[in-house]
Amino acid sequence: MANGISLSTAETITSAAFAKAAELGLKPLTVAVLDAGGHTVILKRQDGASNLRPEIATGKANGALAVGTGTRWLNANAETRPHFVNALNGVAGGNIVPVPGGVLIKNEAGETLGAVGITGDTSENDETCAVAGIETVGLVPDCG
Repeated sequence: MANGISLSTAETITSAAFAKAAELGLKPLTVAVLDAGGHTVILKRQDGASNLRPEIATGKANGALAVGTGTRWLNANAETRPHFVNALNGVAGGNIVPVPGGVLIKNEAGETLGAVGITGDTSENDETCAVAGIETVGLVPDCG
């Protein structure tokens, strides 16, 4: 796993995120786990999740990878530096969703292994589930 996120690890992250959502009584979630290069390792949506949730979850994870920190940072910059976030999203082909719920996956050495993007409930709840998934596999979440 030193080179990234295995399918098995991504499955565990996703299952733990869904378990946290069930514990909190959240709306149906969609989870995208990307490797450090931005490639999809796993994308799962719960029954009842709406039709654009896969794109939103992936956009949150892409956003975290694009700026090297979780999307909480992008959300703050969307408020204070909207021109930057708009330009970044333009460069990214519109594939960045700058709200909490995109969380970098790091190892103990601080290396980025990938990112989790979750959508379906409030951004804060989405982020809580991403953190729970990442911590379950013994890795370090970076929310931004």
